[in-house]
Amino acid sequence: MKPVAVDTNILVRLATGDDAREYRVVSESLATRPWRVFPTVILETEWVLRSVYGYSPAQFSDFVEWMDASGRIVLMDTDTVRAAVSHHRAGLDFADALHIAQTNGEPFLTLDKALRRKAAKRGLRAEGVAIA
Repeated sequence: MKPVAVDTNILVRLATGDDAREYRVVSESLATRPWRVFPTVILETEWVLRSVYGYSPAQFSDFVEWMDASGRIVLMDTDTVRAAVSHHRAGLDFADALHIAQTNGEPFLTLDKALRRKAAKRGLRAEGVAIA
């Protein structure tokens, strides 16, 4: 069966199980039909899990890695998502990690000095602009 694309609320319910009825429906859906998850949905899921549920980078990274290994969930742009999760686990904000991972090694221009420092520690190419 062809995987179906899912929304952020589906992943949040799967991760948190905070509504038993919805969790059961979501789990049954996953058991009967594989899912596709886009990087933008993962990005939004990280924001919700962090800001609403207090997830740490490690908790979120564990969840994404579980999805990747599940055999039922196809992460679109898998290599990029895996790289972003690795960078996030190492201390980068997930959104920044995803943006940088999508550059495929090309420079990422930013005014964020902290991001440039963190990226440099990971061997990533985040560059600043000279402001006169």
